[in-house]
Amino acid sequence: MWAYESVFYQIYPLGFCGAPFENDGSTPASEQAGIQKVNGWIGHIKKLGANAIYFSPLFESDTHGYNTRDFRKVDCRLGTNEDFKKVCETLHEEGIRVVLDGVFNHVGRGFWAFQDVVKNRENSPYLHWFHIDLGGNSNYNDGLWYEGWEGNYDLVKLNLQNEEVITHIFDSVRFWVDEFDIDGLRLDVAYCLDHNFVRRLRSLCDGLKPDFFLVGEMLHGDYKVLVNEGMLHSATNYECYKGLHSSFNSMNMFEINHSLLRQFGAENWTLYKGLHLFSFVDNHDVTRIASLLGNEKHLPLIYAMMFGMPGIPCVYYGSEWGARGNKSDGDQALRACFAEPQENELTAFIGKLAKAKKASHALNYGNFSSVVLTNRQCIFERAAQGERVLVAINADGEPYTAHFDAGCGTAVDLISGESHDFGGGSTLPPYSAFYWKCEA
Repeated sequence: MWAYESVFYQIYPLGFCGAPFENDGSTPASEQAGIQKVNGWIGHIKKLGANAIYFSPLFESDTHGYNTRDFRKVDCRLGTNEDFKKVCETLHEEGIRVVLDGVFNHVGRGFWAFQDVVKNRENSPYLHWFHIDLGGNSNYNDGLWYEGWEGNYDLVKLNLQNEEVITHIFDSVRFWVDEFDIDGLRLDVAYCLDHNFVRRLRSLCDGLKPDFFLVGEMLHGDYKVLVNEGMLHSATNYECYKGLHSSFNSMNMFEINHSLLRQFGAENWTLYKGLHLFSFVDNHDVTRIASLLGNEKHLPLIYAMMFGMPGIPCVYYGSEWGARGNKSDGDQALRACFAEPQENELTAFIGKLAKAKKASHALNYGNFSSVVLTNRQCIFERAAQGERVLVAINADGEPYTAHFDAGCGTAVDLISGESHDFGGGSTLPPYSAFYWKCEA
């Protein structure tokens, strides 16, 4: 599976393009203001080392993208289907895969089938596409009650056990594969989806395109419920997301190490050994990492940890140069429009991490084992098929000398390319990170 050896870049299109929050039918003033703006960022994305883009919702929606109006139309605020087709063609020419957000649990109130139900009630052919009680009423005084997702009535829950709904969604997926040659889907609120629907979706996608990638949003629970041979290839690793920033902010590397051992360690009880979960330090739903970390010098280190641990790393647009944004200021603060990409030392460092990760079999597929662990330092090993890489992090402002049996005399740092001799102990400078590939 190509995704297991990839580095993802996440773009939230409506924010990226500076689209108005409400969909009033307006269109971009120019190509540079719409989805084709992505083309101007391709050089930056490639320099960052990303070879796949995950686009947050870009289907026609009421406001923020997750309240879909039409599964087969690019949001008019971003441009046209033809505009996005050109973007996909250019990305593929540059060797960059395309994964879209599939919001299949619910739709917006503006969704055409729901509007038909509101208008025609029991005479609507789409009445059973949703969970409707014609004897009740809604917060919008529709004269009928419907189930909203987790009590949000701007998100109308779909009936995923209705064959017509399933057919419509599956035909929409075929449309995006046939017309745009997309390479995968990220399933919104995957933990809410009907399991049989997910199994059928996997079967469909396997038949549409070899190595079509399915990743699900999972905030909690056992990832194996959905990540298995018959369902999804991956899920968002929120457990380690929390462990990453918490470990740095509390100066307690034991927390993230515990999660990694629990998930990927060599023991028989390990939960997710062999799985490739989706790793991130921030995204469109959480405070940007530069605003979350208490010490800005930890910023490159948390990326080094994320790229070095088991999983598929994903970088959220703007965060690669340290853009800030607080969840407490609302979701729009997390989904900014940047006129152009910026590049600094952090950007260059992430690019080196991405290059190292993609080129290393051990970093892509290796098991996890803890080697050295203190409150402020950690060294762990990734090993697969004869290749061993030691990921070393010093989160302290003071140097640290680690004494351990590396199982080899020398190594080369995959980040800097410099040689390292393990004899006499390994000194980690303040706020440093290394990927030591062991040599004989």
